[in-house]
Amino acid sequence: MSEEFKVALVGDTGVGKTCLAVRFVSNIFNIAQASTSGASFMRKTLTIDDKTIKFQIWDTAGQEKFRSLAPMYYRSAAAVVVVFDVTRRASFEDVQYWIKEVKTNGDKDAIIVVVGNKIDKSGRNVTAEEATSYAKSIQAFYIEASAQTGEGVTSIFTHLAQQNLKGKTTSQQFIDDEPKDNKSKSCC
Repeated sequence: MSEEFKVALVGDTGVGKTCLAVRFVSNIFNIAQASTSGASFMRKTLTIDDKTIKFQIWDTAGQEKFRSLAPMYYRSAAAVVVVFDVTRRASFEDVQYWIKEVKTNGDKDAIIVVVGNKIDKSGRNVTAEEATSYAKSIQAFYIEASAQTGEGVTSIFTHLAQQNLKGKTTSQQFIDDEPKDNKSKSCC
């Protein structure tokens, strides 16, 4: 049995949405990844609980000039991943904007996951506890990841698929792994 599953990634520019998607789809990391213009589309198939899930991943641009286009990509998505950079507090504060947009313009039953990316970098400005608390307040899940190291990336999509298969959008949260404080320099 095979199931199509549309996932949209949203968030500010430079938070690593494309790097997360590319890491999941191709298991590569490009430190010089260019910003997305408009949106990009990727596919990946996973088998979860003996079911084949065909992910359709829409990676939206975070720049202000492209924000009006984002709703067309997440409007019919079964899941929306709202990404922020744990080293940039402003990107976390903007998660509220993205959540409001998704809840206003997206599918009311969409699974929402908040992802704190770049946990491999030093200079963390948003704690896991703070992000978890916020996600809980909006009935979303919270997961931490690093597109650069790959930590937590597959867990995001596996979790989404499992929730979709269960047909649940509960307010349970988890953090994939404890953050690491490496001194890596990366864009994503």
